[in-house]
Amino acid sequence: MTVETHEMHEALAGALRPRRFGAWYVAEHRFRVMRSYLQTVLVTGFGNPLLYLLAMGFGLGSLVSANLGPHAVDGVSYLVFVAPALLCTAAVTVASEEFTYPVMLGFKWNPTFFGINASPISPGQIIDGVVIAVVARLLGTSVVYFAFMLLFGAVPSPWGWLSILVGTLGGLAFGAPIMAYVATLEQDTGQIAMLMRFVLLPMTLFSGTFFPLASMPSYLQWIGWISPLWHSTELSRVFTYGMSEPPWLSVVHVLYLAVLFVVFWQWSRRIAGKRLNK
Repeated sequence: MTVETHEMHEALAGALRPRRFGAWYVAEHRFRVMRSYLQTVLVTGFGNPLLYLLAMGFGLGSLVSANLGPHAVDGVSYLVFVAPALLCTAAVTVASEEFTYPVMLGFKWNPTFFGINASPISPGQIIDGVVIAVVARLLGTSVVYFAFMLLFGAVPSPWGWLSILVGTLGGLAFGAPIMAYVATLEQDTGQIAMLMRFVLLPMTLFSGTFFPLASMPSYLQWIGWISPLWHSTELSRVFTYGMSEPPWLSVVHVLYLAVLFVVFWQWSRRIAGKRLNK
């Protein structure tokens, strides 16, 4: 075997590992980037559940209970009713953070995705790596939130831990369409800020988060029906306190969230392929 042939075999062998585990290398890169704002991740991850559960569960909840009794909303206390919604809202918020500016950063502001794509790592693996990193943060955020819910006595059902998985799936279902959209942007002229103001905020208010969706005017309820946050919140309530709903509706929640995530995740991979391989 000649020297050139030996070197060629070594080069090919060195390329096999990135091609096989490329998504995990990208995820590792994202984890290292997250270290630059680790303080924010930790403060919001631990501070938000404490503040929101105190404010909404005990602050507003005490007023609701004083007026409507200890089983004021859906047969449970307001704290028990709102806690799973707050967990799902936290997951959606994390997804909106990780699938917007970091994706724009990789494609435009600090185009690391182009540099990564120059290696044996494919565009699809880059998107997969971003998703893996976001899943890890979503799971961590949901676990911490659930721990605070237990501390506050807001999880009467033994199946409540499944809300961790539901919150993670809800965050992915909301974040994947955003990732696909941001991946198409050549310039950010306020589109991401408008997403936060005119999509995330209304969705939070009109998804049955702080009060049952049925109590809203009929002409606004459609917002909840198409909102990943409503589907994840309703499913979390089924697990955390046994909210009564038909089994078929619970199946619809899961299918809707899963299809939304998978379709836009695959779409993001195609967009990345077209953009990075020009």
